[in-house]
Amino acid sequence: MGLTTALKLQQQGTYQVTIVSEVIPSDPKSIRYTSRWAGAHHVYNPINETNQHQLEEDTFNVMWELSSSGNDAEECFLRVPQTEYYFVDRPKPEPLEKMPNFRYLNPDELIPGAKSGVTFSTVSIDVPIYLNYLLTRFLAHGGRILRGSVLHVNQVLEGGTALFPGGNKFDPLPAAIIVCIGMGARFLGGVEDKDVYPIRGQTVIIRAPWVRFGKGEHRDKSGCDTYIIPRRSSDVVVGGTRTPNDWFPSSRPETRLDILTRGFALCPELAPPEVRAIRKPTLDDIKPFIVDEGCGLRPARKGGIRLEVEWVEGASVRREGRIPIVHNYGHGGFGYQASWGCANKVLDMVDDALGTFKNS
Repeated sequence: MGLTTALKLQQQGTYQVTIVSEVIPSDPKSIRYTSRWAGAHHVYNPINETNQHQLEEDTFNVMWELSSSGNDAEECFLRVPQTEYYFVDRPKPEPLEKMPNFRYLNPDELIPGAKSGVTFSTVSIDVPIYLNYLLTRFLAHGGRILRGSVLHVNQVLEGGTALFPGGNKFDPLPAAIIVCIGMGARFLGGVEDKDVYPIRGQTVIIRAPWVRFGKGEHRDKSGCDTYIIPRRSSDVVVGGTRTPNDWFPSSRPETRLDILTRGFALCPELAPPEVRAIRKPTLDDIKPFIVDEGCGLRPARKGGIRLEVEWVEGASVRREGRIPIVHNYGHGGFGYQASWGCANKVLDMVDDALGTFKNS
């Protein structure tokens, strides 16, 4: 969310944007940086808080173009046929009807127990590659990234980027601050939003280049329970879990087995084709192809996304007047698929806020 927002602002050519972050995409995986652990693919979420479906539609349009043949971001994406099975009633109208090649499944195409199902075309995202793509595009457009830890927004209001390694004492103070800090919104001084909470997710990554389709299974209204997300790199993300207020930072072995069992039941094609050609595959047939595990804390928020402007007074005698802080956090497990839509909103809010500020 932060990288997309920064890139959107920087490539407009109106603003000089600096990212201040403790972690950057090229760092080793850490529980403190959820984006590196994500699946991720674009499938409309079952809720529509903060007009979220429109944000997701705007994002899909951008990602569909980025994934097109010949685009410099093509290698970050894989266009796939996606099938979703529902054991609960879906909202009406169905937001997925907007997706390419959408159709409802016939009753004989459903898995046992499912009430309904749909199929359509979408994109999956190879997130380690895509994060670095966003960062390099941001830098190529003249953006700057500084590694630093912020305890309170007033530190940046008063000291600006000069406080951090790579900053300069002649750097101007920021005209606006954008807060895209995920779980950090719960702890950052000046924000301390106690409505922010983690939804822990765990996945298993399998090397299965023969899988070039996605599947999902929804057994309640909170989101997808079991999912198969192939990447262009030949890795397949098998998930997952969705546990609110679970802070455990590492994979649990018993959860790994549960994920593999559910994933294999939904998608026996995870087993190598040469095995399936001669006999019925078992779970043991896919275990040799496990290459990694994932565990991340989705930064959710009671009441949905916070996407708004807050005006604060200048933090010291070095500056006067009110400064806009634009909040863009609380996306839970839907950060990637709402990212460009939210970035567009942030740009509009910054334009309006700074225009108002300059005229006041």
